[in-house]
Amino acid sequence: MNELSFFIQALIYLSSAIIIVPIANRLGLGSVLGYLIAGIVIGPFVFGFVGTEGKDMLHFAEFGVVMMLFAIGLELELDLLWRLKFWLLGLGGLQIILTTVITAAFAFGFGFSWKPALALGLILSLSSTAIVLQTLKEKGLMKSVSGQASFSVLLFQDMAVIPILAIFPMLSETDVTTSSHGHSLIEHLPGYAKTLVVLSVVVGIILVGKYLLSPFFRLLAKSGNREIFTGASLLLVIAISVLMGAVGVSAALGTFLGGVVLASSEFRHELESNIEPFKGLLLGLFFLSVGASMDLPVVMQSPSKILGIVFGIIFIKALVLFLLGLVFRLPLDQNLYFSLALSQVGEFSFVLFGYSEGLGLFQEETIIILVACVAVSMALTPVLLLLYEKTIFGFLESKIPKKQTEQNIHKQENPVIICGFGRFGNMLGRFLRSNAIGITILDFDADRVEMLGRFGFKVYFGDATRLELLEAAGLEHAKVLVAALDNPEKQAELIRNVSQHYPNIKIVARAGDREGAYDLKEMGVQYIYRETRETAVLMGKDVLRLLGSRAHTAEKAKNLFLKHDDDTFHELFDLRRDRVQYMSLAKQRNAELERLMLVDLGKEEELERDPWSEMER
Repeated sequence: MNELSFFIQALIYLSSAIIIVPIANRLGLGSVLGYLIAGIVIGPFVFGFVGTEGKDMLHFAEFGVVMMLFAIGLELELDLLWRLKFWLLGLGGLQIILTTVITAAFAFGFGFSWKPALALGLILSLSSTAIVLQTLKEKGLMKSVSGQASFSVLLFQDMAVIPILAIFPMLSETDVTTSSHGHSLIEHLPGYAKTLVVLSVVVGIILVGKYLLSPFFRLLAKSGNREIFTGASLLLVIAISVLMGAVGVSAALGTFLGGVVLASSEFRHELESNIEPFKGLLLGLFFLSVGASMDLPVVMQSPSKILGIVFGIIFIKALVLFLLGLVFRLPLDQNLYFSLALSQVGEFSFVLFGYSEGLGLFQEETIIILVACVAVSMALTPVLLLLYEKTIFGFLESKIPKKQTEQNIHKQENPVIICGFGRFGNMLGRFLRSNAIGITILDFDADRVEMLGRFGFKVYFGDATRLELLEAAGLEHAKVLVAALDNPEKQAELIRNVSQHYPNIKIVARAGDREGAYDLKEMGVQYIYRETRETAVLMGKDVLRLLGSRAHTAEKAKNLFLKHDDDTFHELFDLRRDRVQYMSLAKQRNAELERLMLVDLGKEEELERDPWSEMER
């Protein structure tokens, strides 16, 4: 591809995404389906703006999936993975085994020999990490029951790719030693040696991430050059991908592991923000490429056959997932969403079909049909989830017991509505209830709703960003709405909806930190509370008492600090975009606070040893 052709292709891909994806979002279809539609439109079988190179672009765009898993790893802690072990091994393992066996049995019944049937079952047992996680993230469902269950299954599937790649050569009846999947530096080693090498690489990544990367990024951070830090973030992801690929392991799994190791690093958020634009762009390119590579002539030649296969796959996978969800006691609404979300075939199937073709497991015509079925199943997933939300979900909400529904909320006319009843909302709710204040509580975590019901709290299940739910909860009668959602995007959406339609209601919002508080203030919220601020200052007051200060003096110091912090917050708000002036004023205000505190405590002599004064010199 020459330079001009490259820019033309980039222009086509970006233009189609910019035009079609916002329209799809506006129609409630979601960005994933928007990208897929855009890819189909510009593909070789509609307008023909891009040709067969769409499939080559797909392999490049798969790096977006790798980056996504690295970003997800950054958001996780090892203890969370340990808590998910039951779902990870049980739900994920049983899903692959049962789906493989049932699908292989059907394939065998339709004329496949047992080896290709087993290979097909293994391929079709995998789901799309990119589509499912992106959809869950957009809808703010990653922390819901269905989100955690979906993530556990997808993570196990990514780990299962390694043994699947090892099994395929044993199923081949031809003497094929290479494949389209590529070469591994350790493919000539015996099995036990390969295992040792892979384990050594994994342990090496963990040790390097734990002991070397933080000092390395700290050194780069001192340079003050953001571009170098961004380059180092990309280098880290690429290096892990290359290393894992060299030993025949899924690059996505390797980068996920690297992200988990760095999840407790102080540079976690900086790394996440650096790769976010690249991740989003490459993921969008991936979905565009899937749409562009969809072989529409194959679909149109025998649409009933293709759709029959697609819906057969979706039905089998959804049924297996639903039954497992019942065994693992997922709530009905969450179980249905979980089952539909994972019912498609994953992006790694494109690689596995190419690999199996090189091993002689399938004929070329069979692979063309199956690849078309995979693409169609991926395109149908956002549609199925949208239909579920618009139809089945609403029906279920009317049938689920009252403690998990939005029914009869309209009877509530309490002065306070609390949206989000996690640790912060829970404490606030207990305080208000103990002061005889009527509260209506909304939360989207079904397990939490059920648990709090046992403690006597009247909590209603539902998405608080939906205006109709808020109105059913008595928003027109409420005087105060407490926005205490865990997800910042959902929190912002909730505040915008209420501010636009009910401007007279006072909004009291929780912020995680000062930057989050600035975002809320920018949206016009007047009453903002940083969740750790008062607690930290209260602890500081107690520390002063333990060190010998009088109770009145410690209380006065606390109040002085909080007032000064409020004033500083409002002053710094206007300078938050100018980091140089922001830091300069922040230093001045810190120095001023220390002087005020020392004067108030009668310790003026300490001013001579003021570290901020030294820095200003």
